[in-house]
Amino acid sequence: MHKNKVNKDNFIEIKGAKMHNLKNVSVKIPRNKIVVFSGLSGSGKSSLAFDTLFAEGQRRYVESLSSYARQFLGRLNKPKVDSIDGISPAISIEQKVITNNPRSTVGTSTEIYDYLKLLFSRVGKTYSPISGNLVKRHNTTDVINYIKTISKGEKLLIISPIKKTKNSSLVSKLDYYKNQGFARLFVKDRIIRIEDFDSKYDEDLYLVVDRIIVENNDAFYNRTSESIETAFSEGNGLAIIQNIDNNNKIEFSNRFSLDGMNFIEPNEHLFSFNNPMGACEKCDGYGDIIGIDEALVIPNTDLSIFEGAVAPWKGEKLIKHKNNFIEKSHLFDFPIHRPYHKLNKSQKDVLWNGNEFVRGINHFFNKLQQKLYKIQNRVLLSRYRGRTKCSSCNGKRLCQEASYVKIDGLIISDLVDMPISKLEKIISSINLSEHDRNISSRLILEIQERLKFLNMVGLGYLTLNRKSNTLSGGESQRINLATSLGSSLVGSLYILDEPSIGLHPNDTSNLIKVIKNLRDLGNTVIIVEHDEDIIMASDYIIDLGPDAGVNGGEVVAQGNYNQLKNMNTWTGKYLSKTLSFDMNSKKPSFSKKIKLIGARHNNLKNIDVIFPLNSITAVTGVSGSGKSTLIKDVLLPAIKKKKDIHGEKIGEFTSIEGDFESFQSIEFISQKPIGVSSRSNPVTYIKAYDEIRKLFAEQQFAKQNSFQAKHFSFNVDGGRCDNCKGEGIVKIEMQFMADVELECEECAGKRFKKNILQVKFDGLNIFDVLSLSVDKAIDFFIKNEKLKIANILKPLQDVGMGYVALGQSSSTLSGGEAQRIKLASFLNKGYSKNKTLFLFDEPTTGLHMHDVKKLIESFNALVHMGHSLIVIEHNTNLIKQANHIIDLGPSGGNNGGYVIATGSPKDINENKKSSLFKLLG
Repeated sequence: MHKNKVNKDNFIEIKGAKMHNLKNVSVKIPRNKIVVFSGLSGSGKSSLAFDTLFAEGQRRYVESLSSYARQFLGRLNKPKVDSIDGISPAISIEQKVITNNPRSTVGTSTEIYDYLKLLFSRVGKTYSPISGNLVKRHNTTDVINYIKTISKGEKLLIISPIKKTKNSSLVSKLDYYKNQGFARLFVKDRIIRIEDFDSKYDEDLYLVVDRIIVENNDAFYNRTSESIETAFSEGNGLAIIQNIDNNNKIEFSNRFSLDGMNFIEPNEHLFSFNNPMGACEKCDGYGDIIGIDEALVIPNTDLSIFEGAVAPWKGEKLIKHKNNFIEKSHLFDFPIHRPYHKLNKSQKDVLWNGNEFVRGINHFFNKLQQKLYKIQNRVLLSRYRGRTKCSSCNGKRLCQEASYVKIDGLIISDLVDMPISKLEKIISSINLSEHDRNISSRLILEIQERLKFLNMVGLGYLTLNRKSNTLSGGESQRINLATSLGSSLVGSLYILDEPSIGLHPNDTSNLIKVIKNLRDLGNTVIIVEHDEDIIMASDYIIDLGPDAGVNGGEVVAQGNYNQLKNMNTWTGKYLSKTLSFDMNSKKPSFSKKIKLIGARHNNLKNIDVIFPLNSITAVTGVSGSGKSTLIKDVLLPAIKKKKDIHGEKIGEFTSIEGDFESFQSIEFISQKPIGVSSRSNPVTYIKAYDEIRKLFAEQQFAKQNSFQAKHFSFNVDGGRCDNCKGEGIVKIEMQFMADVELECEECAGKRFKKNILQVKFDGLNIFDVLSLSVDKAIDFFIKNEKLKIANILKPLQDVGMGYVALGQSSSTLSGGEAQRIKLASFLNKGYSKNKTLFLFDEPTTGLHMHDVKKLIESFNALVHMGHSLIVIEHNTNLIKQANHIIDLGPSGGNNGGYVIATGSPKDINENKKSSLFKLLG
């Protein structure tokens, strides 16, 4: 009994796991340790970690919910496992972009912004934009405290302003005061009786509530307090203390107002761009609007105003605007020969908004807007319209009133636009009074903790205002990780899906510290991972294999790092360097190249970069150094424009030149899913399904029943199941919970009608064929002499995707798997005469070292066919095989954007300036 109890406390025990390709796996996972699941891509790591362990943790959680939720649990598919003992509440952190919601930011997804809103609503002070003075709602105590500072014996008046109203005349108002027992007015610095009032004194008229001589006793203060309250009441929130001896006047208000302005008292909704109270009225809290796009108006920022930087100020009629600006520029010392990108903020402001001497670009477009009845004005305006920063809030998302509230001189918009690394220092050194510190200490601690973890996972270059939908999968995952750490949960089971993705080798050590911190809090951390440094830092490793797909699904080794190195598994062979990647010292000839000059988009520092063609070029650098900006935002759209291909908006650069005739097309292979529809799968993407459908339509039973190729498609009506529309599952909407997906009862998840499934080829129906792995399908079609289909499938095998089922939904594929399927489709087309420039975004995502080797072989095959490859990459094994490396840095964000080293892997490894110094050896 005692022994079992110890085991249960110390281990999570899985018995008989059979999900997907798992072959009745039983394993003990030590609790409160860092445990890595390693193995080839498709060996069963995710099936064990997510589809078995996490799914069971979630199922047990749902069982504790309401009867409404539980009524569906009888039909929910439990993980195929005999038993799991010792499981803790499970938290899954997968490599998916957090959200496509344009309102979601780094600040909201990490909850830091929620704490900042509370901080500003509780200790923020409102300052008038007119005088800069503190806006405060006064009470009777404030007025009494002021009177206590006045010398004994001085004569004071407590007065209230009399405001004329539409509903009553001044005479009737004075009669009302007289009937209430008031006797005097204060006007023109003198006191008069109400009955002596003359209509010529209708300006600056005050009611005298009380006349007092300052004393220092309780009776005096009690009487004065009553008079002050009366003054607030009669003065509509205003009470004035008039010193008769020195004519000094002090105004108090129990309204939240100052300098004739009414202010909104700080509350958390005032700082929320998702709430009508706090959102900027013009952009509704999005930060951008449809307006005049600066990038379209100034397409080439390397030109000066004199050289024609302002695109619309050209042509016979419109050039007068440019000439007028140039002629008057000497009056305000404007540098007309300086490139636009070198103008400072105030100079750009003059160009856009004008001054007393000239009218700017915005005035030009406003004049066009006023004459929209002219078709040429409508056409001209449409050329320069796009999503642009909101002119009202300047991209801050919040209303003007939120900017009046400050803490230590800072507004909330200042904080969210700072890099997180700087923000952490600002929050730590924020200056507060002892009272405010007591109120906000817990909030500041929560903010500091979350900022600290974001910095630790290498995201210090981000800002809290950065939109979540612009983050990479790796950045999103690390934000999730930092958020979980910030919440400081204890006794939980964390399951991480390759947290090292998108992380430079130099930053991995910080990530390891974070994961160890998570373990040391008392949590169990399970990581599906291929990175050697993380494997080395783990407490225990469970290696799955021996191969992938149907040839995987077994635990082939387990133990610590040193034990695994001596095991005869793929992971063990690479860890022990029995199998390795030799450094490619071959330098490209540079006979053909592309030269990008003056790239300065986002954080790029006006850099010139040469990209060799007919070779593999790796673009490296720490997270946030500018790799994606350089390739995705500048190089890709610039080449597309050069090739007259309509593409995305181009980032800022001066010019691009080179041997564009050496390739006919350009392909950017990102980590986006290969299909939006859940019916999309690998064989539809590489066009093999067309041939498979034709094959089934040629079978005798199909011909007898007039079944055509379209009947074997689950995208159109005819042969697909009418109940689930070829999905194999049906969705049930659940109130207050995520939708539940259940297997279709009509087709039992087989997606087709029964008569379609009766059509067989060599004993297999269409569903059976789609259930085959790529490896098995190739053998099946070769055996049956259907070489055309086998040859179309072969590139999937070549890129290490042999374990994937032909009909597996694209939505279940990782980013790396999606990339490799795209790569396979290009390998199919690769032998054509048309040459392609391929741009890859971290293609090693989700790949085991052995799969990286296969990927490199595919890359070399593409180069051998005459294509060119440019790869954004952190994986040192792939970088070693590049012909040329472009290393950006030295760090992320504003401190990145420089080319710090270029050359062969050997050159880079020996270059002390490089971020990869001594990492490739």
